Amino acid sequence: MALQKEETLAMRKRLIGQSCKLFYSDDPLKIVRARGQYLFDENGKRYLDCISNVHHVGHCHPDITKAAAAQMDLLNTNSRFLHDNRVMYADRLSATLPEKLCVFYFVNSGSEANDLALRLAQQYTQHEDVIVLDHAYHGHLMSLIDISPYKFRKLAGQKEWVHVAPLPDTYRGIYRDTHPDPGQAYADTVKDLIEDVHNKGRKISAFFAESLPSVGGQIIFPQGYSTKVAEYVRSAGGVYVADEVQTGFGRVGSHFWAFELQGEGFCPDIVTMGKPMGNGHPLACVATTAEIAGAFTANGVEYFNTFGGNPVSCAIGLEVLNVIEKEDLRGNATRVGAHLKGLLTKLQSQHQIIGDVRGVGLFVGIELVTDREQKTPATKTAAWVVKRLKEEDLICVSTDGPWESVLKFKPPMCFSMEDAELVVRCIHRILSDLETNGLKLEKEDI
Repeated sequence: MALQKEETLAMRKRLIGQSCKLFYSDDPLKIVRARGQYLFDENGKRYLDCISNVHHVGHCHPDITKAAAAQMDLLNTNSRFLHDNRVMYADRLSATLPEKLCVFYFVNSGSEANDLALRLAQQYTQHEDVIVLDHAYHGHLMSLIDISPYKFRKLAGQKEWVHVAPLPDTYRGIYRDTHPDPGQAYADTVKDLIEDVHNKGRKISAFFAESLPSVGGQIIFPQGYSTKVAEYVRSAGGVYVADEVQTGFGRVGSHFWAFELQGEGFCPDIVTMGKPMGNGHPLACVATTAEIAGAFTANGVEYFNTFGGNPVSCAIGLEVLNVIEKEDLRGNATRVGAHLKGLLTKLQSQHQIIGDVRGVGLFVGIELVTDREQKTPATKTAAWVVKRLKEEDLICVSTDGPWESVLKFKPPMCFSMEDAELVVRCIHRILSDLETNGLKLEKEDI
């Protein structure tokens, strides 16, 4: 028998660590089932999900459920036994990546993948130091907290082997879209950082970055940035790690991987992937070169992951790839994402509080500001919009960015044109209400 929502909440408060936060913590949702891009609460209310980038091809996709159940009924066992699913899935993944990224390590989460990528980079280069972007988040393991400014600035602080480069944000960063070549300018900040590291007698093992920074505020890298950074990092003896945990598997629409937006000439040395690949099932991976994998093997220490790449996980992973192709979800991300971005850009001309609209495919952000010239973050207004969308329109959206002033959209890839139009219509109504009633939500100084 199901618990009442109040009972569930009371038990959660008693039994679950309080640092594990809920969406809408003042009035959390109890979701009991889901399908496609929709969530249903205990009373049968249907919410449009603009948050769940994990459920990549849609919640509870019948093909995924069928593949998982069939394999679970047949075999699920330790990954150290030989099994077809593991090699077949690796082969399918390799077909989506540049040829040199040909060796795969299966793990259970994006955090595990990024931790392993860090080990691979440090073993291969025999160096320790890592360059990361400001506001970055790469996972919840201790090793990853150390390379995530988003976390370590609230905790023990920055380790001496971690170096923070400016976020290449052309809206509010040090080089903006008015700069003649922001990609080169931001890449040069990494070059300068490498020189500083060398002057301290240290050596770079890796540059570690999300291909499209999400916690940083749905940031799109300026063209040429990654190519030049990779050149500088490799010249210093390091490797380029692309974190695709949020953005891989066709979310950007035009390409399968977000790093490909930087052009055909760019290829990372290590790629990490996670969230979308199992459609909610714990499945993640590291892809790298034969040379880097060889150095990892040469250290003489066996690597094994009991559940990573087990037969059920890989059956699910294979079916996710099938659904992406069969339902043309990359094409859908391109079409719907462009429509959403276009509608939001039109909305920007109607509401001064919308400072910037950015994104690609179904990875879109709207930055709210109280002053377009000063770019003052409208943090409280963003939270207010999220709250009203949930309460009045049954739409789930969340915020991100250094000041939580960016409304972010990373919905399941089956998100439709109608869904995009509904969301924009509702945001327009809420912002119009704010303007009409002269609501003052922000402090003068954030």
